[in-house]
Parts: sequence; C-alpha cells; structure tokens
Amino acid sequence: MKLSRFDVRTKAHALPELNFENETLTSFGGLIIFQKFFSAIHLRARLGTCFRHLASGKVFDRGAVFLQLIVHLLLGYRELQDCRHYRDDPLVKRFLGMKRIPDVATLSRMLKGADSKSVGNLQALLGDLVLERLVENPLPRLTLDFDGSVLSTTRKAQGTAVGFNKKKKGARSYYPLFCTVAQTGQVLNFLHRSGNVHDSNGACEFILQCVQQLRERLPGVIIEERKDSAFFSDEIVTALNY
Repeated sequence: MKLSRFDVRTKAHALPELNFENETLTSFGGLIIFQKFFSAIHLRARLGTCFRHLASGKVFDRGAVFLQLIVHLLLGYRELQDCRHYRDDPLVKRFLGMKRIPDVATLSRMLKGADSKSVGNLQALLGDLVLERLVENPLPRLTLDFDGSVLSTTRKAQGTAVGFNKKKKGARSYYPLFCTVAQTGQVLNFLHRSGNVHDSNGACEFILQCVQQLRERLPGVIIEERKDSAFFSDEIVTALNY
C-alpha cells in the first residue's frame, strides 16, 4: 500500500501526561525523559541535516527514521525485526512524530541509502554533541581512552572478517577503535575496521584526529591519553612527541 507523508507524519511538541487509570497502557513510559532531552539538543533536526545531500521525496523523514534506530537501542532491542514490539505503541509514535512506524523493509532501505557522506556527517554530529557538553562544562584536564572492541555478527556482513574473537571463536566480526572521554564516559569518535586487523591498524592518524578535535574546541585543556601496549610503536610515539 502506497502511503503519503500525511499518513505517516505528525507533530508533537508537548510532553504527554501520564494517566495510570487509563486503559491504554504503554511499556515505554521512560521515553518521556528522553523526549525532553532530545528536544533540548534538537536531535531530530540535526539528524536530518546529515542527509540533506540525498534526494528528497521520501514518505518517511530520514532524520526521524534514524532517530527511531536510536530509540530502538534505548528500548533494549538489537535486531531490526524487533520493531514489531513497539510499532503500534502510541507513545513511541508521538515521540518520533509519526502516525505510522516504518517496517523492517523500510528501515533496511534507509540504512542502505545512507552513503559514505551520510555516515561521515553522523560521525561528525556524534563528536559535536560530546564537544558541546565539554565546552559547557569545562574541565582542566581530559583523558582520552583508546581501545578496540570486538563486535560479532552471525552473518557474512560487508566489512566483517574472521579475527581475534575471545567469546565466539571463528565468528566474523568488526573491530572498531573507540576514543572515549574517561571523565564523562562519552564516545568522542570511532574508527570502523574489519575484525582481522591489529589493534594499532590506522590508530596513529585516528589518535591525532581526536586530539585535534579537542584542541580546536578546548584550546586550553590538558590532554592525556591512555592505551595498552598493543598501540606502542615508533610511529605513534614520534607522532605524539610534539
């Protein structure tokens, strides 16, 4: 069935009132807290700017769809087909500004349509959100933790490879490198990698990029770095000796 934008989009700005005597129940009442927070940082609108270069005309707004993926994770789901558990929930629809929640096929097409520029814009937005909080609440010293994390997949997804996997030996996986702000626990940036690379693969350039991000927005802060021995090399030591 072909849908129009009027069929799927709606506007909801005010927070809903909780009524415990109403027979219309929801399991996702905690979303109200995130609705207020996401509204304060204009998350939906900022997500939409990440896809402005793509052709318009879609029934479902790309910013709202990717906001749904964030909500999907907040609700504790990991598989796309799990969206069936909340697709008829009125609070989730209100949160997303939708009359109708997209199905798995629509989510898959939206993800497939996100090109490399979209991914880069999303990654830049992630860093900006973290840096904005650090600017508003400045600290004299910031510690950046660099560490890789194995993300297993049961399917032969693009970019996966068989490598070190302590929990699922022989499984295909990704091995992204994360840069985390130790004082706040926020992920400042990440480097996407296949599962068969060494810890230090691409690390030197990535570390310098993260340091530069902080120096541009927080020029007076003292920057520390923590990483394990797998990152020790002449290249990295020389690059950081400035």
